This record gives sequence, structure tokens and C-alpha cells, in this order.
Amino acid sequence: MARLQQITASNLSVGGLEPFSLCDWPDRIVATLFLQGCPWRCPYCHNPSLLDAAAKTDFSFDAILGFLESRRGLLDGVVFSGGEPTLQKALLPAMEAVRAMGFKVGLHSGGVYPERLRDALALADWIGLDIKAPTHAYDRMTGTPQSAAHAFESLDYVLESGIDYEVRTTVHERLLSEADIEMLRRQLAARGVTNWKRQTYRTTGVDTERMNRALKDRESTMTA
Repeated sequence: MARLQQITASNLSVGGLEPFSLCDWPDRIVATLFLQGCPWRCPYCHNPSLLDAAAKTDFSFDAILGFLESRRGLLDGVVFSGGEPTLQKALLPAMEAVRAMGFKVGLHSGGVYPERLRDALALADWIGLDIKAPTHAYDRMTGTPQSAAHAFESLDYVLESGIDYEVRTTVHERLLSEADIEMLRRQLAARGVTNWKRQTYRTTGVDTERMNRALKDRESTMTA
């Protein structure tokens, strides 16, 4: 019987690297790794090239570690972004490898896999968690059934962890109404969220066909 391949940090599939960022972790200078793969299909996603988990990439995590070695003392930390980082089993050993080099570790997530996120929080110093909508509107924002339950369970894990966090919501005025935003504000407040950032939708990188379909579906629902 063939032996199962051990998952190591070297197996991490990285679709992009920002070597110097001031916007991916508040008040920190970081390098940001964009990991390959995400099961959700949000219409405003600005990294659609990262959605396919099986896509080939030009990045080697071992080479990235070599780059980070040259940035000791220059960067505050490393952010694992995506895509959805918790999709990959190699995330945890990769976070451990970065932490062993002396860097702080940040994480971006949509809360797709709550239990995996809970495990990752033990290795993170900060998380930016995307909460995309109030519960009733979640499935149409992600294109995935039961996504609200996963996201809000993940939110509970973040709040229970005690680490620094920022909850973010990207708002397209034709996809989320002010009534939706107010309902979300109340849902977050009820859970004890004290750091919530409303982000404005931007067109850079967005799959316009997916966005136009979402807008059409939303308008047809509102007029039905």
C-alpha cells in the first residue's frame, strides 16, 4: 500500500506575493502571500485568478522563505491571504515556518472552514475576517448554500480566541442595501464585535460577467 504523502509547508500553493504592503495588516509593514483556491464565488472578488485550487503557479514557498530570510528586521510580519487560506492543509506548517523565523503572522479569511480556522488562530497574531452580508443574504453573495452558518461560526471562534482582529464587509450598493447593512451591524454587535470596517467595492480585477449576473439576479429578486 502506498504511503500517504505528508503535508509540509513546501506543499503550500501560492498564487501571488506582495513583498511590501502597508494595507494588509493595520499599522504593520508586511509581506502578503496570496494562496491558491477558494470554494466561494463572490461577485466582487478582485482575485478571480486565485479561485481554482488546482491552478499551476510560478511561486515556490521554499523560495519565499528564502526571500523572507533577507527581510528579517525590515518586515513586521507576514500575512496569509487568498483565495481562502484555510482551504490548504499546508497552511498551518507554513504559518509555523514563518513564525519560527521571528515574524508575526497575520491571516485573511472568509471563514469558509470554521474548524480549520480555529486551528490556524492558534498560530496567528491578527486576523482580518470577511463577513460578507447579514445571514439572510449570505448565500447569494457567496453562491454557496449554508455559507452564513460557516462564516458566523468562524466569527465566534475569532472572538473566543482573544487575538487582534478586524471584521470587514465589502459593500456594493446594488448588492447590499442600507437595510442589509444595518441588519448586519446589529448581528455583529449582538456577537460582541467591536472592530468592524465597511469597505467600498472596487472594480480592479473583478470578473465583470460574474458581477453582471449577480446584479441581474439581485434586481430580478427585488422586482419579483
